[in-house]
Amino acid sequence: MWLAVVLAILKREGAESSLKVLVSTPERSYSVMNRPIRVFLILVLASAALVYGQSPARPSKPASSDHAAAYYNFAMGHLYSELAAAYGNRSDYFTKAIDHFRQALKADPSAGFLLEEITDLYIQAGKIRDAVNEAEEALKQDPENLDSRRVLGRIYARLIGDPQQNKINEEMLKRSIEQYQKITEKAPQDLESWLSLARLERVARNSVEAEKAYKKALGLDANNEEALTGLAMVYADVGDARSAIEMLKRVADQNPRSRVLVSLAGFYEQVKDYNSASDAWKRALELSPDNRQIERAMAQTLFFADRLDEALTVYVRLAASDPEDGQVQVRLAEIYRQKRDFEKASVAMAKAKQLDSNSLEVRYVEINLLESQGKADEAVKILKGVLESTRKKEYTAAEKSNRLMFIERLGFLHRSAQQFPQAVEVFRQMAELDPDSAPRSAVHIIETYRMAKDFAKVREEANAAKAKYPKERGVVLTYASALADDGKAEQAITEVRSLLNGETDRETYLALAQVCEKGKKYDQMRQALDSAEKLSKTEEEKESIYFMRGAMFEKLKQFEAAEAEFRRVLKASPDSAAALNYLGYMLADRGVRLEEALKMISRAVELDSQNGAYLDSLGWVYFKMGKFEEAETYLRRALEKVPGDPTVHDHLGDAFYRQGKLKEAIAQWQRSVKEWETSSRAETDHAEMAKINKKLESAKVRLAKEGSSATAIKQR
Repeated sequence: MWLAVVLAILKREGAESSLKVLVSTPERSYSVMNRPIRVFLILVLASAALVYGQSPARPSKPASSDHAAAYYNFAMGHLYSELAAAYGNRSDYFTKAIDHFRQALKADPSAGFLLEEITDLYIQAGKIRDAVNEAEEALKQDPENLDSRRVLGRIYARLIGDPQQNKINEEMLKRSIEQYQKITEKAPQDLESWLSLARLERVARNSVEAEKAYKKALGLDANNEEALTGLAMVYADVGDARSAIEMLKRVADQNPRSRVLVSLAGFYEQVKDYNSASDAWKRALELSPDNRQIERAMAQTLFFADRLDEALTVYVRLAASDPEDGQVQVRLAEIYRQKRDFEKASVAMAKAKQLDSNSLEVRYVEINLLESQGKADEAVKILKGVLESTRKKEYTAAEKSNRLMFIERLGFLHRSAQQFPQAVEVFRQMAELDPDSAPRSAVHIIETYRMAKDFAKVREEANAAKAKYPKERGVVLTYASALADDGKAEQAITEVRSLLNGETDRETYLALAQVCEKGKKYDQMRQALDSAEKLSKTEEEKESIYFMRGAMFEKLKQFEAAEAEFRRVLKASPDSAAALNYLGYMLADRGVRLEEALKMISRAVELDSQNGAYLDSLGWVYFKMGKFEEAETYLRRALEKVPGDPTVHDHLGDAFYRQGKLKEAIAQWQRSVKEWETSSRAETDHAEMAKINKKLESAKVRLAKEGSSATAIKQR
């Protein structure tokens, strides 16, 4: 039966291809064929290969490459290697196998894979020393014998050990590298040897040489997948994630496979390009649709990319497939919170607490939800309870990190509630718990005093932090901001410029733009934003540039240019609450397109109902529309969130005045003037103060007249 099969194969495929298939098929594929039968088949096909290869009907082969003889000797080599294995590595079979493989290589020098066969045979027979001796002897006779160097290189490579377990024979690694260096020097077109050398250099942690070798391989084959993937890993080893992305993207584009796409997504996450990471995960999921881990990773990056609707769809699907997954419920609660759907957020939060009541992440998300609902006191109570229940004398690194996160969060809650002394006290606990967090703690304390308008303490804390942590980026930026607040814009600009280092320049230029804005250095601000835009790689990064540029144009009263910039933000992110609010307020303040302004600001408030600035904008657009009662309602709510904002007090004063509530209007304008007087030098707007004082005096005169008139009437 087997002979009939062989003949059929010969007839259909030809002797050479049939032989190649048979001898290269793994042993396990012959579970129904015992070893003698397989040996017989190899013999039959070898003979046929020789006969068919010599047939006049076949094209003649160049003398340098006799494929028929190569196939015959290849088959015979396999035959004797099979016999050697079957009979305990008998030396005569072993010798014949090696001889035939060498004859095959001689007949077809391009068949480099035969060297791997020879190497495997020596290792299988436990004759590594013999192989080394023979190769070295051959090199003595002929130093240009590259095949012998390839055998040596492969054998040494096999003896290196396991790099994954950090068990490496450094001597064998060095010897293998030396052989491939000599091979590639003599045969620079040998792609496989360049790849082997690159792999070895990476094992040796020589990233420079590994990169060179992989690039040589790509010079020979620009789309070689192993070279592209290997080069990506070299870049990853040295922390160059963006170059690794470039390589893996080329691999994924020409041959998308799940493993490559997973690696690509991971590198995108490293550089915080969550949009691209989400797309890579999505492609990986299409190739592995039942892989829950990939689906979870995709959902998470969609969430981080602020693609909330897409993330929600995936998390709902994950929750349906596994209702007991508390992590999914936590994420659902956070998504619903950000979408301002507090009812669904609370339901998901309850499920998450039921599934894992001790999870710190669950408690953290619950605190966020309570704060978003305006329940700051409840959030503070829960957070203090968490800190108290987890208090210990000593903490592991993970425990310390979690505790720092909760302490920092508590400080922010106190600060947002205008509880400034409590916030400062909490922020100081960060440095006490972990001295490494002291610079960040100092930054939070300075910012807290700034929000409290205690500028003497701002200067004191900023100077102390700069003296103690002169190289800390966050401290330098905060110190510069404090200088700008104090009217020392040029000194502040110098401090920020000192941070330009070629690595974080985009962020530095943005900080520079903010300092220039405080100092009203708009030409320099424009230049800083232009520089930051050139360094922005994603549309998301560019959005922040457009927004800041729009704010700059608005302050310069170039309203058309300002609107164009905000429109660019909204084109990319239609639900950008900040852009909707700023553009809507800009229209309302000028009294133009009020219905459009109302629509935009209302959407901003819908997206963030606890934002005092958005509530002020909504009150102001109602005021401009002559709806003074509605204006008063929202302006009162705004003051609950930002009680120290002079503009909101001014707006509420206007609303009271138009309703004839003179005393209330006077009280608000007086408070507005007081807040302006206690603002930083950079923030103080003397022109606005003059307008408010004028309104204040006019209201007092009117109140006095109305009081006099009322007295006169009573007397009559």
